[in-house]
Amino acid sequence: QVQLVESGGGLVQTGGSLRLSCAGSGRTFGASAMGWFRQAPGEERAFVAAISWSGGLTYYSDSVRGRFTISRDNAKNTVWLQMNDLKFEDTAVYYCAARNRGITRLKEDYDYWGQGTQVTVSS
Repeated sequence: QVQLVESGGGLVQTGGSLRLSCAGSGRTFGASAMGWFRQAPGEERAFVAAISWSGGLTYYSDSVRGRFTISRDNAKNTVWLQMNDLKFEDTAVYYCAARNRGITRLKEDYDYWGQGTQVTVSS
């Protein structure tokens, strides 16, 4: 079992930066692939980024590649999403997710989810 708590969301202007954190608990966190997803009003939850259990492999959606960076520290049970050059269309609730298998972009394959943190980018 893994529990996840996101933080770091807020209001930022276009071009600004935010760093989201996902604190995990549970003895399997270090063995879990982790992902970030986001959901805007009226839209489905969409993949943003993912990282393997070791941190050696990362995936990004085309819309954030080059602007966002996912990283983790298993000793701290924490995953981060550094978001730079934010755009209005990045506005959404951001969710952290974990799965006890390999890295994937598919939200259906994740086993555990946090409660989400709101990111609002003003134009």
